[in-house]
Amino acid sequence: MNPALARLIGAQVCLHAAMAGTRLVAPLLALQQGYSAAAVGLLLALFALSQVFLALPAGRFADRHGLRRPIGYSVIAATLGVGLAAVWPGYPMLCVAALLTGAGTGATVIALQRHVGRAAESVTQLKQVFSWLGIAPAIANFIGPFAAGLLIDYAGYRPALALLACLPLLCWHLVRRTQELPPVVMAPTDGPRPRAWDLLRETAFRRLLFVNWLQSSSWDVHAFVLPILGHERGFSASTIGTLLGVFAIAAAGVRLVLPLVAARVQEWAVIAASIVCTAAIFAVYPLLSSPWSMGGLSALLGIALGAVQPMVMSKLHQVTPHARHGEALGLRLMTINASSVAMPILFGAAGAVVGIAGVFWIVGVVIAAGAPVAWRLK
Repeated sequence: MNPALARLIGAQVCLHAAMAGTRLVAPLLALQQGYSAAAVGLLLALFALSQVFLALPAGRFADRHGLRRPIGYSVIAATLGVGLAAVWPGYPMLCVAALLTGAGTGATVIALQRHVGRAAESVTQLKQVFSWLGIAPAIANFIGPFAAGLLIDYAGYRPALALLACLPLLCWHLVRRTQELPPVVMAPTDGPRPRAWDLLRETAFRRLLFVNWLQSSSWDVHAFVLPILGHERGFSASTIGTLLGVFAIAAAGVRLVLPLVAARVQEWAVIAASIVCTAAIFAVYPLLSSPWSMGGLSALLGIALGAVQPMVMSKLHQVTPHARHGEALGLRLMTINASSVAMPILFGAAGAVVGIAGVFWIVGVVIAAGAPVAWRLK
């Protein structure tokens, strides 16, 4: 990993950690202030909701202005949102912090992914850089909540929010010296300006979005259903947390390995194998009753799903026009976040009708049906 890529990964860790820490602080503070579980649920939904609506504009902005300006605005938004919550830690300002940190994180992800994808000089490098970049959210999801939790326990909510407000500034410090890549000028046309939705006319891009949605939905169903399944089995909270932790560690670990084998694997093969493995794991998962066996399957599922995103990102940069990479990334992020908002509601409704095991099996069948689509990416 070269120093420039390391700085960009560090920058993403800093801004993402600010959001992840705020996602811990905000609901805890709202509950302490006497707000209902419904109000807390709405607060948490705002982190993803802002990315649904801003992903496409952020992608177009990155296509026009490159790396530093989008991240500069993202840093201002995240610092302002969390800083205002630290000064006035009421529910309305926590909602503002959720919207601004979610928007800033999404715009930063798009700008960074576009930049490192354009900087890669070969298909092998594409797979390598996106594998390295995919480690950043896992690190951030540990650092942000861990640091915020310690400060809450020993100093209170306001100092925790103040620390989180400083993290985006560190992100800017790491990014500001990054050299911009030459702009890609879109060829002039006589017709109307191309729309983001026109990208969906490309068969390869539609297939990529579909398999990425399958991966994201699988991630969501595991995170949503596993605690309920563990509760039904009589597992303690620490055991359920450990199972989720095993999954996260495995997902991050496989991304450490992928750069070493990138030259020997094909994107379509990794994606297809992941889909088949995920469908098989979902078929077996509800039948298990031991924490050890479920932990083993959680690790396998983390490996299968963790390997998909770098391959999808690599393929996306190959099948979309260079001048529209930002738009394509924005459309992808919008789809994933819209799914993350809607899927838990759908899973909850389905679980009430067919049971938690039924949710695993239904999702497993849908995932298995996507295997031929992944095969056609060859």
